[in-house]
Amino acid sequence: MSLISDISTLADQADARHVGLEAGSELVDAVERARASLSVTNLEAARLLPHTRPTVLLSHLREQSAGATLGQMPRTRLIFVSGKGGTGKSAVAAAIAIDHARRGRRVLAIDMIGSRGLAAHLRATSLTYRPTEVRAGLFAMEMNRSDALDEYLKLQLHVPQGAPTRPISQALSVLADTAPGVREIISIGKPIYETWKNVWDIVVVDASSLGLFQSYLRAPRTIARLVSTGGVARQAAELEGTLTDPGVTATYLVATPAELPVIETAEAITAIDRESLGPRPTVIINRFIPRSGLTERDLEHLGSGALRDAAALQLGLEKDQARWITSLDHDVRLPYLFGVHTPGEVAIKLADEIKVPL
Repeated sequence: MSLISDISTLADQADARHVGLEAGSELVDAVERARASLSVTNLEAARLLPHTRPTVLLSHLREQSAGATLGQMPRTRLIFVSGKGGTGKSAVAAAIAIDHARRGRRVLAIDMIGSRGLAAHLRATSLTYRPTEVRAGLFAMEMNRSDALDEYLKLQLHVPQGAPTRPISQALSVLADTAPGVREIISIGKPIYETWKNVWDIVVVDASSLGLFQSYLRAPRTIARLVSTGGVARQAAELEGTLTDPGVTATYLVATPAELPVIETAEAITAIDRESLGPRPTVIINRFIPRSGLTERDLEHLGSGALRDAAALQLGLEKDQARWITSLDHDVRLPYLFGVHTPGEVAIKLADEIKVPL
């Protein structure tokens, strides 16, 4: 806890001190000396990190750009898409992004966990930390914690533009691996920062699965409990304010009409509501099979063979689906896509079907 308090103090000192660019080489030397002495555990590294010359580490110089400022009221809408693994959340996230781009909005889609699923559904060979236009009006990027930390140093801790931030971020990544909430707040902070920039109409985040996603939502409070005052505490409050503002942030939880996805989604909704982690989620049922109208009596007239087997399978799926879909209140149903489709085709077909509230 003292480490995070020290970092918070250093952040505050950045507003009261001016450090020139000539400190850059001194900064690298200090960080490298600290890292060279840290060979036992990450925790020991974290304890020593605050002693790497705070007046060198932080600067009063700010980025003079059109970037985000804390407290600025964003006009961008932030959409998180989460769900149990295997429910098709990446396909749904891509479909939502495509749908909004079709409506003429400027959209940023973020792969928060680097699973490559979002890239495949957007028909992109690969994604990097730098947003790339994958179709008209739709840009996509992949979250990278190292790059996010590097960006955080420049934009939030105000390290000089010319300073070599990569060595600093590598050293500070020790903090993210040891202190509670830091790794999560760096990850969740990137899409929120993109929202604050006000250069996008919509930011769609292909988020992690349900359990880890909830830890991301809790991250600002985790940091606030460890640091009650200062710049870091103020930033944590700003992050939480964005996450819990229904005028800015929406959460879509994707489930399939099966036992585990339904149960885990219901539990996630309860936790988000109980802890006030954000607006009440919109639930999307994916791979819904419309009723065929077949009955057991119809099977009797089909005799034997492939046709009867297909009809029996259809009835079985409908019965199992009906059992679970009534157990979860939901807002949107997306159809089961029969046949063989590429990820890109799946996203396009779902975008044709999807009708989610903005």
